[in-house]
Amino acid sequence: MKSQTKKKTTKSTPAKVGVIGMGPVGMILAVKLKEAGCEVAICDKDDFKLKKIREDGIVLEHMFQSTTTFENVFDSVTDMRHLDLDYLVFSLKSYQTIGAVKEAEMLNSDKITFISAQNGIDTETLLSSTFGETKTLRMIINYAGNMASPNTVRVSFFTPPNYIGSIDDNRTKESQRFADILNEIDFFTESIESFELSKRIWEKTILNASLSALCGVGRLTMAEAMSDDDTVELIEQIINEGIEVAEKEKIRFPDDFVRKCMQYLKKGGDHFPSLAVDIINNRQTEIDYFNGKIVEYGKKHYVKTSLNLAFTNMVKAMTNKHIMNRIPGVEGEMNKKIIAKGLVEKNRSIIYYREHNCFLGIDLGSAFTKFTIIDELGNPIFRYVLQTMNKDRHAMKHVLQSINSAFNIKYSCATGYGRKHFTETDIIKTEINCAAAGVAEYFPGAKNIIDIGGEDIKVIQSDTENHVANFYMNDKCAAGTGSFLAEISERAEINISDMSSLAAHSEYDKELNSFCTVFAKTEIMNWVFDGMKKQDIARGIYISIANKVAKMRMHAGVPTYMIGGVIEHHPYLGNILSDKFKIDIKTIDQPQHVVSFGAAVIAKQNWDINQLKQVPEDASVNG
Repeated sequence: MKSQTKKKTTKSTPAKVGVIGMGPVGMILAVKLKEAGCEVAICDKDDFKLKKIREDGIVLEHMFQSTTTFENVFDSVTDMRHLDLDYLVFSLKSYQTIGAVKEAEMLNSDKITFISAQNGIDTETLLSSTFGETKTLRMIINYAGNMASPNTVRVSFFTPPNYIGSIDDNRTKESQRFADILNEIDFFTESIESFELSKRIWEKTILNASLSALCGVGRLTMAEAMSDDDTVELIEQIINEGIEVAEKEKIRFPDDFVRKCMQYLKKGGDHFPSLAVDIINNRQTEIDYFNGKIVEYGKKHYVKTSLNLAFTNMVKAMTNKHIMNRIPGVEGEMNKKIIAKGLVEKNRSIIYYREHNCFLGIDLGSAFTKFTIIDELGNPIFRYVLQTMNKDRHAMKHVLQSINSAFNIKYSCATGYGRKHFTETDIIKTEINCAAAGVAEYFPGAKNIIDIGGEDIKVIQSDTENHVANFYMNDKCAAGTGSFLAEISERAEINISDMSSLAAHSEYDKELNSFCTVFAKTEIMNWVFDGMKKQDIARGIYISIANKVAKMRMHAGVPTYMIGGVIEHHPYLGNILSDKFKIDIKTIDQPQHVVSFGAAVIAKQNWDINQLKQVPEDASVNG
């Protein structure tokens, strides 16, 4: 909590540093290390975030203002193995660290030093238990920020200095070098001994515990919490509990420590602590390493920590996956109806899905958003369709809330037109790849896939390994798509749900001369004025679409399958296309959900890969 700054040191030799975890702490540190002349590699599991960083760099706003680009941007820690790093910094949540540590084992060498840049008590042991205390440093972070966009951090405050130290004093030189690097660019950081390090860890954790859970439960910024007399009283009592426990651990604070804590917290401003952000967004928290650790050490010394215990249990209850999405009253009944409507297997209890791993795929189409959930065996267990431009602005929220309350979603993937602006899933993929993955689950091998959607027509060619070999799309005109069908059927006064059955009773063989929606409407009106039967008009519209598709390139000699919302609601179109191409074109079951199903499949594949990465290479089959 010192407010004084250190003088800049003599310029040190640039270091090679890897930073794992691109939250606010990791992004700010990576930028500052790069500004200091280090060779910096960064790593995160969020594909969309990494894409934005590769394209636009990391942007810092407010207290610091800069845009910094990085050459080495990875989605796997193991990709850093060729960089010969001096330091590897972990700026992850505590619950994400174990998997990252297992990945980083292959980077271990005599040269490298591992740094825990994480809040909480005992988080450094997550590293030292694998790499050893001798090779582990702990950094105390005294800066903070909130994410303004996937690659942008609004830096809320920096109360220098940061602290760094070797947890057993065996790497003090490495600790001092890291501090010197940051001091060169006025990012003041002090290298300290292990006993002082323990004191600073407890000091920072008491500060975090005093406000983070309270801000999350109350939806308050630090400034709001510190401006209310009632919450200030709570904060002081939480601090006093932490001090009493720390003293039992032989850590002594000065008499004015509480007053200095309150002064420090008042500098937080309009900032939501990281743990509070997690609570507000219904995400897992690090409460066990904050208030939970104070409770744990309190029990060890028979010290009552009532307020810390209350906030620990309250946060755990609030972030319990099945409780946080449980809503009473009308909205709760709505959630139940959504689940009941979307369940594929009606006879299996919903409790079963809460206890087993599930994977979610979301296809954000131009007209409809489709949801598919699969189980550990890849079987679809839930399907749901929602109009994308829904009158109910909260419709998407209700569906996601229902899904999270009923299913144990381990990994998720979004695709479709709206995927780039959707941040609720773990990864995003193109609808081309998701379509290929979805069809391959039923029909592996080389194939053509015809996907007629709301705004485009795609022909996807898959190779024998089920990879996308090529794909073709119609021009920018929406002719032949779902939106075209909707407008033309309305002009012809044909109920769109009746078109397929009407066309099946016609032998008419004339098509529309124009694919322009405006001219096609005029032509349809002429057909109506000429007294043409509705079934003939319906078939004529389908023939026009089939001719449009026929102009697109397809591989000869391989099976062809149809997917998409249009073929789901207009199955007779498949018959006309089969006649046009003189081949048997099969329509996949539940064609409107094939792309969201493929997204769920890709989510499961990514989850499986991540799990394999966490298994040590020498692990035996029998464990």
